[in-house]
Amino acid sequence: MPHTSLVIWILLRLIELLWLYGWIIIIAVVMSWLVMFGVVNTFHPFTRGVIRFLDAMTEPVFRQIRRVIPPIGGLDLSPLIVWFIIQFLIEWAIPDLASYLVSIGVA
Repeated sequence: MPHTSLVIWILLRLIELLWLYGWIIIIAVVMSWLVMFGVVNTFHPFTRGVIRFLDAMTEPVFRQIRRVIPPIGGLDLSPLIVWFIIQFLIEWAIPDLASYLVSIGVA
């Protein structure tokens, strides 16, 4: 694989991982609503495993945002902020970086 293709390949995989993480955030938010309204049985082993997985994937990132912007009136904005950051990276930052690297001949 040539050097050019490698850099672009890495950026494309990064976009895919960010896209996947965005969906994990959406699923975690929906699952938290289902738990909060008592729709999901948290005592079921499978459900508990899913909730633990989603917490393990999202809480370290959300915690960093909560340090700067704590929940306002009981409303946690950290998932929304992280989702917007991911969308910014996917839609603008990474494609612009790829274009820049191609224009200077690095990629």
